[in-house]
Amino acid sequence: MPEGPSVRKFQLLTSPFMGQIVAKVGGSSRKINLNHLNALRLQDSQVHGKNLYLAFVAAEGPSGLTAEETVLQKEAAAVVCSPVQGGQERACAPHPHPQGEELQEPQHSRSEGPGKWLRFHFGLFGSVRANEFSRANKANKRGDWKDPVPRLILHFESGGFVAFYNCRMHWCSSPGADPASDILSMEFHRGRALDALRAPSPVCYTLLDQRYFSGLGNIIKNEILYLAKIHPLTQGSVLAPSDLERLLDCALQFSSDWLHHQLRGQGLHFQIYQREQCPLGHPVMKGTFGPLGGLKRLTWWCPQCQPEVLPGDGDPSPVT
Repeated sequence: MPEGPSVRKFQLLTSPFMGQIVAKVGGSSRKINLNHLNALRLQDSQVHGKNLYLAFVAAEGPSGLTAEETVLQKEAAAVVCSPVQGGQERACAPHPHPQGEELQEPQHSRSEGPGKWLRFHFGLFGSVRANEFSRANKANKRGDWKDPVPRLILHFESGGFVAFYNCRMHWCSSPGADPASDILSMEFHRGRALDALRAPSPVCYTLLDQRYFSGLGNIIKNEILYLAKIHPLTQGSVLAPSDLERLLDCALQFSSDWLHHQLRGQGLHFQIYQREQCPLGHPVMKGTFGPLGGLKRLTWWCPQCQPEVLPGDGDPSPVT
């Protein structure tokens, strides 16, 4: 899924539309009622880790009516009332929505009230496009050249549009994120991150813990472990403080460099991720690692450049 630097680029793509009013809405999502976004003004955007947040407010309406009240009012108006058989009372039920969706996004639920902020969490190959649609670059498993279907398309009064692909959305009252854990935030808390890295667990597990390294994903994990010359399964508790400092420096520098490449529209050359050889020509190994009961992620490492330090062993010991 897109990592912190990519989501920051997504935010940049939405920035030209700040202050504009949504004129028309499209997309395949059933997680939210897309019609609620009509006639709202895009007011603000924030990124926290791998999540993009867009704030909407009422462009027009009665005095004092908030964006959330506007959305709730629209939702109430969408309720259809019909007479109850054999009586004068009327029972109300929401409009039915078609079942099923190719990407299996959950149906939108009235139990989750809409708020001012719309949160986007992107899945594998998730993306944002401004004034263009994503096109198929290869045939699918059935041999069809079928273009991806946007989850959400926001058309603005200016004539431009933004399309969001392969993402989950839900309304919230505020982003509610901790910038001290965001690896691209000026408020990132270095001390707290170092404390987390000192835990007696493999560093490749800790680096993906979004409580301490929000926005750091599998690509960044693989690359910075190689740059710091640390084996992914080495426990943080056996690493020297200087090694942990170097690993954190690599995480922050690599993430910043990747962001700058993204903003310039340039690709980034990976040294170990999905490679068969490291830059020094050594064979690269691949394994699937993750905490017990947690998500397992593909990991690439060079046994010669990244020897594992075993608990109770003062000397690096290569893993084969």
